[in-house]
Amino acid sequence: MAGEAAGEVDLGHLTPTQQEALQQYTDVTGQDVQGAISVLQRSQWNVQIAITKFFDGEGQDPVAEAISGQSNAPPVGSGPRFDTLLNDDPLAAVFERTPQRHDTTASRPQRTPVAPRVVPQPTSPTYRPPFLLSFLLTPFRAGFSLLSFLYRAVSYMLSFLPGHFGQGGAITSSMGRGWKNTNGRRMLMPKDTAARFKREFDEEYGENGLPWFDGGHAQALDTAKKDVKFLLMILMSPEHDDTESFIRGTLLSQEVVDFINDPANNIILWGGNVMDSEAYQVSLEYNCTKFPCTVLACLTPKEGSTRMGIIKRVLGPLPPARYLSSLTSAMDKYKSDLEGVRAERVANDYARNLRAEQDAAYERSLATDRERARQRREAEEAAAAEERRAREEAEAAERLQKNKQQWRRWRARTVSPEPDAGVKDAVRLALNMPDDFGGGRVVRRFSKETTLEELYAFVECYPLIKDTASLGDDAEKVAQPSDYTHKYEFRIATIIPRETLYPDDAVTIAAKVGRGGNLIVEDIPHDESDEE
Repeated sequence: MAGEAAGEVDLGHLTPTQQEALQQYTDVTGQDVQGAISVLQRSQWNVQIAITKFFDGEGQDPVAEAISGQSNAPPVGSGPRFDTLLNDDPLAAVFERTPQRHDTTASRPQRTPVAPRVVPQPTSPTYRPPFLLSFLLTPFRAGFSLLSFLYRAVSYMLSFLPGHFGQGGAITSSMGRGWKNTNGRRMLMPKDTAARFKREFDEEYGENGLPWFDGGHAQALDTAKKDVKFLLMILMSPEHDDTESFIRGTLLSQEVVDFINDPANNIILWGGNVMDSEAYQVSLEYNCTKFPCTVLACLTPKEGSTRMGIIKRVLGPLPPARYLSSLTSAMDKYKSDLEGVRAERVANDYARNLRAEQDAAYERSLATDRERARQRREAEEAAAAEERRAREEAEAAERLQKNKQQWRRWRARTVSPEPDAGVKDAVRLALNMPDDFGGGRVVRRFSKETTLEELYAFVECYPLIKDTASLGDDAEKVAQPSDYTHKYEFRIATIIPRETLYPDDAVTIAAKVGRGGNLIVEDIPHDESDEE
């Protein structure tokens, strides 16, 4: 696994459990895949441990520490705290005159203390025991309260001693975790606590140009890690005598305000009042034994790509020039490393955006090809449907024409013959035929019982009746076509007065024309209604 961490790790070689752990870790932290795999490998693929290392940083590896013989090395926080005392504490000369106990330890570079991510813990609800049990425990409760009062009194007196004498600061911090007096200040959410701190600061010291972060300490630390910036934490105690002089003489000086607001310095400013629960927990985690306390933290790429470290502590008030000198000297040591991280992240973001754009372009091209294929398929289907419709219409027209010819041949044999000349009540008609029916004037006699439908049938079949030879010898065998209703595409009308005669089986020619008359046969225009 160590060999894979050194280079690019093939995701295909990961087990399903490891791929699921990688997905969970990247969803929470947003770290790049290769860096996430490296952290997970060092955490034995435990997602919770890896996330804790990402936000809180990684301590020293106990195995490597044992191999290198560093098990007796001083605590992580001793190096920078010692540096702070040498720079800013009057007792620095005492430590300068103290000889080093181990030369090899003094020459070895110290790791930057981890900047812990503090999330304020809500107070748990008070448990009220039953009355009888409470009455029986009253003596024990009174004794415990007395011991607690004595313990707080002793701890309060020890808190005035320097932290390096008898570890008094450590005693105060350890007992303070359970006995912090907030003077009745209600615990709020981190964002509301930050808003209250800024409001109280502005009310006390007036309008100022300090860009206080409007969230909790955990959010400020995460923002500094994500944006690769310096996190400047100011912890103040209103009860401390040096608070007023530090704020008015140092923090609100024009050069310090300009330094913090300078975008080139990439500083996120977070402040807290130790009377609030969150700021108090931060002071404990960052070992602040003297107020006001300034802590400067940033990413430490050489000790871990996701590790936030404490690079400077400044305790108590200082002149503005010396205060800025302490901060800039610490920041200069890490600026180049942070710029490298920013450049790497920009390159990674550019590569990721480029891949996303390429994927989007590929998806758009694929969608365009799919759309073209769909349009081509629809066009082919439409052309095939049109061809099928045209073929069906042609077949229907051919079938209609065939049925019409068969009907004409059948109907020509069923038309009543012309009456003899000796029939006195016959109706004599003169028909003016159109060109489709041979043209000219046709004179013929019809029986008085001949219906108008019979007259229409005579006109329709006149070309066949005129040329009896075209019927053939098998004309009698021609049957009426089934599923066919003949429609006459002409009309017959009288001339004077003009009246259209419609094909009717119930109306005779004699009833409409009398003993004789002149009729005209006209083609029906295609744009005229069949009903008309």
